[in-house]
Amino acid sequence: MSLSRFRVAPRARIVLVAMLGLVAAAGCTPLRSHQGYVVDVDLVNSVQPGVDNRQSVLQTLGKPSFAGQFDQGDWYYIARDSRNFAFRNPRPVSQITLQISFDKAGTVTGVRRGGVDQVVSISPSGDKTATAGRGRGFFQDLFGNIGSVGAPGAAGGGQQGGGGSGRTRP
Repeated sequence: MSLSRFRVAPRARIVLVAMLGLVAAAGCTPLRSHQGYVVDVDLVNSVQPGVDNRQSVLQTLGKPSFAGQFDQGDWYYIARDSRNFAFRNPRPVSQITLQISFDKAGTVTGVRRGGVDQVVSISPSGDKTATAGRGRGFFQDLFGNIGSVGAPGAAGGGQQGGGGSGRTRP
């Protein structure tokens, strides 16, 4: 078989390289995502302290993202827009945190807004935590139980006949 059969015309070679370049560039396209509450500014601005209560806020804004467990159970509506390139971790571009506070009667006492400045990036330490006991390697973990099953003194082993009081029946 001759390689001359697989010759590619110069124009086709240029088209092929251009197509490969487009496919490679498509992998670098930023991915955008939205998580959480879909904010309607007019509806959020319509919630008024001293006027609205839990029921009216529920009808206007819908169910909160989550409710606080302390005090009067503040309601939180959270929306976040993120983006990332290829396989990198998403980074927040914008965030809206809406906190609605209520008094004991259920009347709105305050509406607070927060933004992306409340987002904290945490990098866990790569150090290992020391553990008590001896260090075991791969082979000790793999073959460590060989011979211990049924051995005297091992858990569940060393006793023949199912146990009992040691007396035999007549």
